[in-house]
Amino acid sequence: MTKLEWSLRGVIVPLITPFKADLSVDYDGLSELVEYYVGDVGCDGICVCGTTGESPTLTHDEHKEVIRFVTEQVSDRIPVIAGAGSNSTAEAVELTRDAKEAGVDATLQVCPYYNKPTQEGIFQHFCRIAEAVDIPQIIYNIPGRTSRNIEPATLVRLWREVPQVVGLKDAAGDLRQSMDVLGRTAAEGFAVYSGEDILTFDLLCHGAMGGIAAVGHVVCREVQAMCAAVWDGDLVGARNIHYAIMPVVDALFIEPNPIPVKQAVEWMGLPAGPLRPPLGPLSEDGKKVLRATMEAGGWL
Repeated sequence: MTKLEWSLRGVIVPLITPFKADLSVDYDGLSELVEYYVGDVGCDGICVCGTTGESPTLTHDEHKEVIRFVTEQVSDRIPVIAGAGSNSTAEAVELTRDAKEAGVDATLQVCPYYNKPTQEGIFQHFCRIAEAVDIPQIIYNIPGRTSRNIEPATLVRLWREVPQVVGLKDAAGDLRQSMDVLGRTAAEGFAVYSGEDILTFDLLCHGAMGGIAAVGHVVCREVQAMCAAVWDGDLVGARNIHYAIMPVVDALFIEPNPIPVKQAVEWMGLPAGPLRPPLGPLSEDGKKVLRATMEAGGWL
């Protein structure tokens, strides 16, 4: 079986899920967000029902409907990636089937969390999803949330042996590991995306194809410009953008994602709404830091 094609570069916004006061999904708000980031801002891709979209607190029916709704709203203007991972392989297969039926372009598959599988167990998890559903997979490595790191050898093996595996959202926060993966796969076309926003510039310099960037809710155009500068060979210009946005990138992670991001989106006059428990509002100290940073950089 031949490797599935995948060539998306740039900034993929992992969209928040707006909620109403009663914590139901705000579909009118979701429509407005899609039009803003796809039509007005011009992001390169949308990721729906990821960590930033509060997927852990969406019901399966909500998860399926949000993916379908966003895919229809985007209407083939840019690629749509749907979070479809789980710590249960059978559940991940079911979510992936639903996402494919909704018409997404690829799925984001998180490393199985809590169960603490071996590297072979992790490899087989993604293999079984691929065997069940023929759609591009972007592997999501975020050991800070899952308690399991997908080691470079496992990632390279997945890329070379599983046709559906086309990319990686790298949120390991380990530049040495990132360089190991990129050094062994970038020339072969493996699409590595930064998932640790403060390291996007570094990963771009080592061959990444962009970022699945929560900070894209605020600084999408700036991160796009940084990507373009690296690809054009203007490393000084890219570095200058990196340092210019670094304060707001830090501020947007002053508390666990997506708490600060949702607050920033609300201040920008866009639909966001409350967070679903156990997440709660940004603290008053966090608000002071985030607002001051956004105002100083001209984002408010």
